[in-house]
Amino acid sequence: MVHVTLAPGMPSPISGRLLIFLTSKRIDGDEIKPDEIDPHAVWVEAEEVHNLVPGKPLDLRSDAAAYPDSFSHLPSGDYAAMALLDVNHSYAYNGTAAGDLRGPVKRIGHIVAGRGGSISLVLDSVVPDLKINIPQSVEVISFTSSSLSIFWGRRIQMNAAVVLPPSYRNNPDRRYPTMYWTHGFGATFPAIVNRVAARFAEQVAAGTLPEMIYVLLDEHCPSGTHEFADSANNGPWGEALTEELIPYLEQKYRMDAKPSGRLLNGHSSGGWAVLWLQVAYPEFFGGTWPTAPDPSDFHSFTGPNLLANPPQNFYRNPSGSPWMLVRIKGKDQVSLEDFARQETVFGEYGGQMASFEWVFSPRADDGRPERLFDRATGKIDPAIASAWERYDIATIIRNNADRLRPLLQDKIHLTVGTIDTYHLDEPARLLEKTLRDAGIRAQFTYVEGRDHGNLYQGGLLAKITQEMMRVARPQQAASSPSGK
Repeated sequence: MVHVTLAPGMPSPISGRLLIFLTSKRIDGDEIKPDEIDPHAVWVEAEEVHNLVPGKPLDLRSDAAAYPDSFSHLPSGDYAAMALLDVNHSYAYNGTAAGDLRGPVKRIGHIVAGRGGSISLVLDSVVPDLKINIPQSVEVISFTSSSLSIFWGRRIQMNAAVVLPPSYRNNPDRRYPTMYWTHGFGATFPAIVNRVAARFAEQVAAGTLPEMIYVLLDEHCPSGTHEFADSANNGPWGEALTEELIPYLEQKYRMDAKPSGRLLNGHSSGGWAVLWLQVAYPEFFGGTWPTAPDPSDFHSFTGPNLLANPPQNFYRNPSGSPWMLVRIKGKDQVSLEDFARQETVFGEYGGQMASFEWVFSPRADDGRPERLFDRATGKIDPAIASAWERYDIATIIRNNADRLRPLLQDKIHLTVGTIDTYHLDEPARLLEKTLRDAGIRAQFTYVEGRDHGNLYQGGLLAKITQEMMRVARPQQAASSPSGK
């Protein structure tokens, strides 16, 4: 039995998703976090709690959601535990976040399998806000979208950090091409401003990156990442970007307001977003440079073939072996089933699999997206898999090859590592074949020995921006290798 107490002085009454972590592994730091290589190393139970107040201990229910199993099935060992109250229901997206309540890691000693017992934990601190430090050459935009606000029935903001080149202030007649960049799963806008914008600003000032305007887009939303796709659940994010935010930015800043000056780059979920935007709006954007994008051909959706008839199981391949999702140093480490089941315990929305459903699925009668697969068995719903095809980039290209052929020539430049952590090299190769069969010239680069996390080592961003300058300023780029 787990007892949790809210310490005096904490915000109350307070509600959220209560997460209890138990582990026998060595803990580095002051927090127990999921183990990405060995997910079974950290056990977690969770339940929704309401109006928690100091002085009234809460007993975790015996039927609480659990991963990899209920605490009653813990093997013998020496354990430590920690409690966390996920106030904003964002743990499945980016872990501990501002406003969450947490307690210290408590050493609880030896547990004997099957003996039971009780654990008492406390919530005694509030995770502080992440302060935004805006670099001097960066401007933060918070734009109200009319189409998204109508969809949601409340004001919806689109966030962006605009990195201006050093020459911008002193050259009032000069215009600049623009890179539209977006992030991968798990990023938040404060982190984008503090880290990514600062890094772009430093590299432009140092001459490592060419003098362009860099717009860092925020694709995070409460359901995960909206990926700038018009969606039955998230709303018209692609429409809002192309018809509202970008026109606003092109009026506010001296940007090349034409396709050759609108260039796209993103990694992982951001990679899928910028690939989608180029294919969905081929006449609006002048080129896309996605890196390790989420699956662009649903014949290989991190393993399962979603287009098979009948559908494959999301957890087990046709031979009965588990689909493996996470590959570390070329070796499969984590199954897709473990990944999905752990995510479900962290929360019903905000996680990667749930995020895909918020983007790709039809809306259910209860207002939430239809689930692609049963979380207990891995069984795929064929009707939902069929509905997902409207977001399968390879299928869109095959079905619209004659229309897209002249519009996409030489506009897709995809890079992925040959040992990508999430097996994203596999759908990339399928997409490359689809483009080749459709007669659409595209550039695909497979970087030997690189995975999802180290793909940009060795100057990939500088290479991408130089290629962009050859599109936006072909004569200028030809006379200067740096693109200046």
